[in-house]
Amino acid sequence: METANFSIEFFPPKTAEGADKLRVVRDKLALLKPKYFSVTFGAGGSTQQGTLDTVLEIKQAGHVAAPHLSCVGGTRESIRAILQQFKDNGIDRVVALRGDLPSGYGGAGEFRYANELVEFIRAETGDWFHIEVAAYPEVHPQARSPQDDLQAFARKVKAGANAAITQYFYNADAYFAFMDETRKLGVEVPVVAGIMPITNYTQLMRFSDMCGAEIPRWVRLKLASYGDDSASIKAFGLDVVSDMCERLLKGGAPGLHFYSMNQAAATTALWERIASR
Repeated sequence: METANFSIEFFPPKTAEGADKLRVVRDKLALLKPKYFSVTFGAGGSTQQGTLDTVLEIKQAGHVAAPHLSCVGGTRESIRAILQQFKDNGIDRVVALRGDLPSGYGGAGEFRYANELVEFIRAETGDWFHIEVAAYPEVHPQARSPQDDLQAFARKVKAGANAAITQYFYNADAYFAFMDETRKLGVEVPVVAGIMPITNYTQLMRFSDMCGAEIPRWVRLKLASYGDDSASIKAFGLDVVSDMCERLLKGGAPGLHFYSMNQAAATTALWERIASR
């Protein structure tokens, strides 16, 4: 099965060993022919150089690469310089995010919200960049209300975003309801579903608590029942997530964005399962 907006996300490695490992993972996942690889941007720009280095290496290996760019804590001057670096290196796709401040960081910078970053990118660079933004089918954990969150998403799109990628979720109905609501607001950009493979119960619970992703009770209880049996956790996770992916694609989702966690096996298994149906 081919999907136009099939993409895979990495984070910048922190060590030489991690960089070597990521090259192997990248080459394995490149066999799946994703549309692009994206690379995350640490809180307050803490991985700025690592993000750029990773993106350039992906590009030099012959693949399309999209750096993430978060604006909170940044200045217009610093963001302008990063955008120029991207342009100078022929990078024309970016994932524009508000992002988080690193702990202990006092200032908020010159940007408060992602729509301000999108607007700035468009004002500075015109149509050079294809801009993706974040979407939250289960509502951003810091949103005052679901309606506020929908309006925030609409502002990002109206500021000039081309498409969106969702936070991961395990409830397809949340995605479809979100799409219905955004269409009512006149938002028509493609919204690609973010997919997190299930490989480790403890890690999944920690990530989900942080980002506000709900794990359905029956899934949580089943995962917990396996204890340390990682093979059963992975097999059950593959069934749950591949079934959801199939439903999303059949229901009109324009693509899937896999949060790989710099691992190849789970994303490859998921994609092969989906492609075989």
